[in-house]
Amino acid sequence: MKNELTKTQVIVEKADVSNPDVCRTLFEKHPDIDLLVNNAGFGKFGEFDKTELNDELNMIDTNIVGLHTLTKLYLQRMKEKNRGHILNVASSAGLMPGGPLMATYYATKSYVISLTRGIAEELKVAGSNVKISALCPGPVDTNFNNVANVRFAMKGLSSEYVAKYGIDQALKGKQIIVPAWYMKIACFGAKILPAKLMMKMVYQRQSSKTN
Repeated sequence: MKNELTKTQVIVEKADVSNPDVCRTLFEKHPDIDLLVNNAGFGKFGEFDKTELNDELNMIDTNIVGLHTLTKLYLQRMKEKNRGHILNVASSAGLMPGGPLMATYYATKSYVISLTRGIAEELKVAGSNVKISALCPGPVDTNFNNVANVRFAMKGLSSEYVAKYGIDQALKGKQIIVPAWYMKIACFGAKILPAKLMMKMVYQRQSSKTN
């Protein structure tokens, strides 16, 4: 993806975005960007009472605190310029009523989607040219599985495809972006089926992911 951006200046920096101070430093170094992609995040598999607390707190800091901080800082700057796009990488998990066996991860992604929707409405009412979107993929072929200690029953989409699809849709102003047709069906089912039934189905699906 970086090699394809021949007409765009690309700067790569290694940073721990779970730390709000690091996020502020990144913003101060690069305040004028037109497309922010909040992609950092990870998950952990297991029953809530058995997973490591420190791992989950780090997950919350990465998936929520870092994203929240960067979104706020860059949104303020983009509104001043009255242009720009923010793409928050969530997950189709965030469109479910909950996620047994990955409860914290699902909750963090629900936060990302809720935050994005709320900000989008504020921007719409303000008549701003700034746009914000949430990318909600299902399985993607990345290192996520190894970190979360899970395996997906279906083959994940390529990260290149998901990245291109997400950015293309964000630039078109799409608010909630779900790349695969089968995940669109699953997310629609989450809207119409009773939450209790969805929880049973999600638990069964999650149980099959154990490495």
